Amino acid sequence: MSIPYRGWTGHDTYFITASTADKKPVLQSGRMAGLLVDVLCHYRADHKYLLHEFVVMPSHFHLLLTPEVTLERALQLIKGGFSFRARKEFGIQSQIWQTSFYDHRVRDAGEYERARNYIYQNPVKAGLVKLAEEYPYSSASPHWESNEVPQRLKPVTSLPAKSQG
Repeated sequence: MSIPYRGWTGHDTYFITASTADKKPVLQSGRMAGLLVDVLCHYRADHKYLLHEFVVMPSHFHLLLTPEVTLERALQLIKGGFSFRARKEFGIQSQIWQTSFYDHRVRDAGEYERARNYIYQNPVKAGLVKLAEEYPYSSASPHWESNEVPQRLKPVTSLPAKSQG
C-alpha cells in the first residue's frame, strides 16, 4: 500500500498516530521507548519539526507536531531513524513499523486541547499508570520540555467588557 500524497504539510499542526508492525509491543521496554523519545528529541533539535506533545505506548505512538519539512518527511525521519538505531544498537532485524500513519490537521484550540488530553490520558486508560504525570515516555511527565503551542491554537481569552461611561 502506498502512502497517500498529502501536498505541502509544513507549518500546520497535526495529531499523529503510528503503529508497530502487527501491533506488536515493540516499544514496551524502557530501552525501546526511551530510544524513540531520544529520536523524537533529536529531530526536534535538528529543526525538522516542533514537538508539542507525545506519548510512546507499547505498540504505537501519538504526537502533536508542527513539521518544518513535509509531514511525510518528518514521520520518515522518526520511524526510519528509530528503525536504524534499533537495528544498530539492539540488533533488531524484524520489521518495526506498519506502513504509513494516521494524521489529523489540528484546526483550532479545542481540537488541540482534545488531542493533548488524549495523549496524556492514553497510558492511564491503558492501565500503565494511575496519573498521566507518572508515565515517563510522555510529554505529560515533568521530565520533558515540549515546544510551545502555536499561537493560532492557543485558547482565546475573552476581553473584559467595556465600561459604560
